[in-house]
Amino acid sequence: MNTTKTLDCVLCGSCVVDILVRPVPLEVPIGGGKLFEAQPIDVTTGGIVSNSGIAMARLGLQVAAFSFTGMDEWATVIRRNLEREGVDTRWLVPHPTGATSTTAVLIDPSGERSFAHCVGAPRLMDKAHFLKHLDVFAQSRSTLIGYYSLMPRLEPDLPEILQAIRETGCQTALDAAGSGGALQPLDRILPHLDVYVPSRAEAEHQTGETDPRRIVDAFRACGAPGLLGVKLGSAGALLSPAPGQYIDVPVVSPPGPVVDTTGAGDAYYAGLLTGLLRGMTVAQAGRLAAATGACCVTGYGATAGLKGFAETAQLAGLEGVN
Repeated sequence: MNTTKTLDCVLCGSCVVDILVRPVPLEVPIGGGKLFEAQPIDVTTGGIVSNSGIAMARLGLQVAAFSFTGMDEWATVIRRNLEREGVDTRWLVPHPTGATSTTAVLIDPSGERSFAHCVGAPRLMDKAHFLKHLDVFAQSRSTLIGYYSLMPRLEPDLPEILQAIRETGCQTALDAAGSGGALQPLDRILPHLDVYVPSRAEAEHQTGETDPRRIVDAFRACGAPGLLGVKLGSAGALLSPAPGQYIDVPVVSPPGPVVDTTGAGDAYYAGLLTGLLRGMTVAQAGRLAAATGACCVTGYGATAGLKGFAETAQLAGLEGVN
């Protein structure tokens, strides 16, 4: 391990307050002027900064948040939750004009979700903010930025930003969300990424391919040098550590009933990076990722179901692996 690095990962981008409303019948329109009974409404954190950051902290890593909040009461919720989990919030900056990002998460009885989302202040992050704070990344072994296709102000400059971050000795990872966006400008971003593992739906939208191996090959054709993959939901995942190499990672059964799939993809990414940073093989890191995602779906919201490293590794069948 590089002893000059004091952080394992800097989480950048989407940082949200989630308002969880359940159960909501999503198979039919709610309609206007209706009142329906709900369980107690929870307020928690969401977005990749909180979701992956808290997951990695519970798995034993030293992580920091790098994003904007608003100057409002919702910002207090985010900061309090992150600090309680041991996430460093020194670089979670109140923006003078942007609002804290918020999402109303509507959850049906099966755990399926719909979202009403205000992007807010994180969308105002730009190249200047990243380049001004390269010292943060110099302190860290890795960074995870999200979400591609939801950062239009940042995406054209991500090749330059990622190159500058890598030059500090910090590895780079990117996650996608929404529809997944297009292959442009992703094609210019991929050569500067050490890890990129989107969901199947995102990857299919980006590449126009449906076969996971052909999806990975499309990313490779753009010059992607690092670990690539596709999250396949209930079918597990496909990971590719190098050109022509493919590893099928089976799904891990959740340690309890599935109640909410919010944040499962972010949890998967957190487990994957944690495994890699702890020196696991790609296959082992993939198992830890699958187990982290499996834990996530057993709790309401993105973090309530997450567990510590020992319990998650045991679920993954990695007893004895550090």
